[in-house]
Amino acid sequence: MAKRIALVEDDAAIRANYAEAIKRHGYEVATYATRPEASAAFKLRLPELAIIDIGLGQEPDGGFTLCRELRAASATVPILFLTARDSDFDVVSGLRLGADDYLTKDISLPHLLARIAALFRRADLAKEPQAADELIERGPLTLDMKRFLALWHGQEVDLTLTEFWMVHALAKFPGHVKNRDQLMGDAKIVVDDGTITSHIKRIRRKFAALDPGFEAIDTVYGMGYRWRA
Repeated sequence: MAKRIALVEDDAAIRANYAEAIKRHGYEVATYATRPEASAAFKLRLPELAIIDIGLGQEPDGGFTLCRELRAASATVPILFLTARDSDFDVVSGLRLGADDYLTKDISLPHLLARIAALFRRADLAKEPQAADELIERGPLTLDMKRFLALWHGQEVDLTLTEFWMVHALAKFPGHVKNRDQLMGDAKIVVDDGTITSHIKRIRRKFAALDPGFEAIDTVYGMGYRWRA
């Protein structure tokens, strides 16, 4: 069965062009021009992946609102921003709201399709973990690969797909430094250094919300990050 993608874009021509191109690669695409339209549809049926523009009609930040709503409805649906806005503030804002990836509209179609495929591969891995690696326990951290669940002192940490795989990459080998390229490989994403840093900051904030003394992720300057042994 074809994977179902929601494309939320207010420009009719751009929306039609992207939808047609994505459909040609075997995906089912549902298109929406406004945030209310997409929100109503998501309440009836969640997409398997969402591609969202930030500015939607009369709402300059409607995409951010939609991302927040979708992430509240599901911690696992991959969310990808595709927008003309390329400021660091917008990128960081999108990731803080729970997006898994952030692309600008000057990206090539093959690159966009590769990022979509990578997000789907990662989601499929979450559903079909290796039997021998279903549970990882590192002190107060528990990663349940079968249920795609992260616990800290028994409390659930609401991680996105990207964040979960980054924590998994670090915690699987405590004390080992993972550089940004290795984290990208483990998380099945291709982003710049600043985006990796934003993800790590967001992960730390989520753990710190449950435990203000959280210090399990070390920054090894000039090298990368590690989970404290």
